[in-house]
Amino acid sequence: MSTAKLNIIVLGPAYPLRGGLATYNERLARAFQEEGHQARILTFSLQYPGFLFPGTTQYSQEPPPLDLNIEVEINSINPLNWWRVGNKLKKEKPDLIIVRYWLPFMGPCLGTILRRVRSNKHTRIICIADNIVPHERRFFDQAFTRYFVKPIHAFITMSEKVLQDLKQFSTRPAKYVPHPVYDTFGPSIDRTRACEMLKLDSGYRYLLFFGFIRQYKGLDWLLTALHQLNQTQFLQNHKIKCIVAGEFYENPASYQEQISRLELQDTLELHTHFINDSEVRNYFSACDLVVQPYKQATQSGITPLSYYYDKPTLVTRVGGLFKFVEHGKTGLICEPSPESIAEGIQLFFSQNPNEFSDPIREAKKAYRWSNIVQSCIELAALK
Repeated sequence: MSTAKLNIIVLGPAYPLRGGLATYNERLARAFQEEGHQARILTFSLQYPGFLFPGTTQYSQEPPPLDLNIEVEINSINPLNWWRVGNKLKKEKPDLIIVRYWLPFMGPCLGTILRRVRSNKHTRIICIADNIVPHERRFFDQAFTRYFVKPIHAFITMSEKVLQDLKQFSTRPAKYVPHPVYDTFGPSIDRTRACEMLKLDSGYRYLLFFGFIRQYKGLDWLLTALHQLNQTQFLQNHKIKCIVAGEFYENPASYQEQISRLELQDTLELHTHFINDSEVRNYFSACDLVVQPYKQATQSGITPLSYYYDKPTLVTRVGGLFKFVEHGKTGLICEPSPESIAEGIQLFFSQNPNEFSDPIREAKKAYRWSNIVQSCIELAALK
């Protein structure tokens, strides 16, 4: 494939769907446009059947992006749709398709579409894989993933852990490229103003647990760690509270029971609804430390988002998550246990948080969108 300007399609979630995948795909399309390529997005008319979606709604309440060409085409459970979309793209012959893979459930749909496209002998297909082995496993995972990977020419993973997992399923060219820094939610604002927007007392310092809530993300560990710190009066003495910002993607009853049992009501600020794009900067501007107490992980978009707002992050030493943090410089790495999380929080607030600012500003230079664009084009050129 030449280095001429390309006709590129990004295949995956985008507006009117909401969430991190949609945000990423939209920013990726803009990155291709910034390099002079023609890029549009094909998204889902039906992403998940209602009974499979754990949140309140799959759809954004934000205004549509006016600078992007987004076509609502794909039905994840209708094989006739897969053939129709696949045949349409086969005839259209785009130079490059970038497809996101994050869940084996999508394997039959995307795998079928891409098989039809690949038969045109022109279009190159690059997969950006968020996960190959899912966090929550089901009996069909391996079969669906094996079906999906067959038509892919090359892969990009955003963690070394996923790169290793991929070897179980494909020997095609693959490259690790770190998750770029999100820069789409607006610049940071004054901390006092951010607290006012969120109805928080600016006299406190804040931890931030951000993103949808699922068991593997370890909120229960964080709650236990906060309880341990309450026992020593550390949080009270330092005027620290924790913001939990994100929608429950599972039954909240066990968390509510834990909060009540550990008497954490006065320690927490619960904003357990979906956080719209226009609200994101308020949370990161208000907080001092972003906490990711994950029990398992490959990578996370929360770390580069934290870096964009020059905020340090505390992560557990699981999967590829901790690879993005330089301990003591851009954040803190702790062991995957409530005790170690508590120790990490105590360590952070016992030192000058401004010491992290310059290392974070330097580190985030490595997380540019142009890196993903260039890697996609280089892999597409391989024969």
